[in-house]
Amino acid sequence: MLYSVPVPIVACPFCREMFEKGEEPRCPVCGIELQAFEKLPPSAEALHEDGDIPVTPEHETLAFTYGGRGRGALLLLGVLGLALFFLPWVDLTLPYIDTFSGFDLAKKVGWTWGAAVGWSVLIPTVLTRRTIAQLRGARVAAGFLAAIPAVTVLILLVFPPHRGIVPIHFRYDWPLWASLAVSLLALPFAVSLGGRVDDIRVERGTSEGQALH
Repeated sequence: MLYSVPVPIVACPFCREMFEKGEEPRCPVCGIELQAFEKLPPSAEALHEDGDIPVTPEHETLAFTYGGRGRGALLLLGVLGLALFFLPWVDLTLPYIDTFSGFDLAKKVGWTWGAAVGWSVLIPTVLTRRTIAQLRGARVAAGFLAAIPAVTVLILLVFPPHRGIVPIHFRYDWPLWASLAVSLLALPFAVSLGGRVDDIRVERGTSEGQALH
């Protein structure tokens, strides 16, 4: 009895298109170097058949230090905004000379704690989001938290400190204006946190042009 000679098979690691060994050096569709079929891990279809659900790109765990898709920028702005809260916001010249940081004002006017709370909650909120899906899901919360310092500063500008019949002379120092600027700058990063779901780079190719769920 005659047996057919086995033909070595190579396949694309990404799309799993198969070829005879030597037929193609790279996948003509994905441009990825072909590998021996038997050395490849189970495909997504095989995992589904076995009852295991593969992790889709938007649910893959990102490195703790990952700074893309607005995550790093928002964290840096959050730390900067929190640091500005402890710098001088108001320089008082009458009835006496003194300087008040955001922290000092918060101890006297309770609602100004909002700026510190906004940054303090925003930082761990973004830091604990380790997948693209989680980052996108935190957009509303991040946008709200990033806006709180700006609202706090605007209220302070519209309703400046006063003290009964005793006149008060003061000026707002640069950290207060910087706090407003940092908050406004953080807003677009917050509302677009996680980026687009149809453009995700993965280890084998990209998700561009593919339907992701």
